[in-house]
Amino acid sequence: MNKTMIRGSSSSDSSRALSNGSSVLFRAAKHTVTFLIVDTYITSGMVVGLGSGQASAMAIEYMGRQLRAGALKDVIGIPTSVASANEAAVAGIPLDQYRDTSQIDFAFDDADIIEEGTLVAVIGRQQPKGDESIIQEKSVLNAADKLVFMVSENQYKGVLDGSVPVLVQPVNWMETAEEIDDLFIGDAEVFSIPYNRL
Repeated sequence: MNKTMIRGSSSSDSSRALSNGSSVLFRAAKHTVTFLIVDTYITSGMVVGLGSGQASAMAIEYMGRQLRAGALKDVIGIPTSVASANEAAVAGIPLDQYRDTSQIDFAFDDADIIEEGTLVAVIGRQQPKGDESIIQEKSVLNAADKLVFMVSENQYKGVLDGSVPVLVQPVNWMETAEEIDDLFIGDAEVFSIPYNRL
């Protein structure tokens, strides 16, 4: 899989405006990134993994506009979450469900943090809401031939820091949790989320 990261950048003059998520400049930068992704990476006939998050929602909306205008044809979306499925339905993007055999040409998603140099991405720091599924999101992203993560500049780090979610199947999860805790000499924060929410 080819993995790409697109991040917003800011000059010293605009950094204050970019740090405010509600600013016009910040929204314009997000729209520019989403237009770039759809116009550069998505072509007619593709199966596209539809990510979750604010930038992904904008890309889904723009992709729907491109389909309605006829600039894109025969594109099928595979949502990574209930939210992205709802956004795609509103945008008029035809959807299919993810299966283990799904062939996904391209996927995009918001990431919580990306490590500079390696492009290792962390997703799932935010606790799933309702029926959201981290396993579904990771499955769609892993199945994609090409993948783009969208992050703001402050999410692009030299070293990964903070929490890193670990997905564990429910059978014997406590044993795996203890092994993780041992790796971090007791500093790991281990908790369980009910399986139907993963």
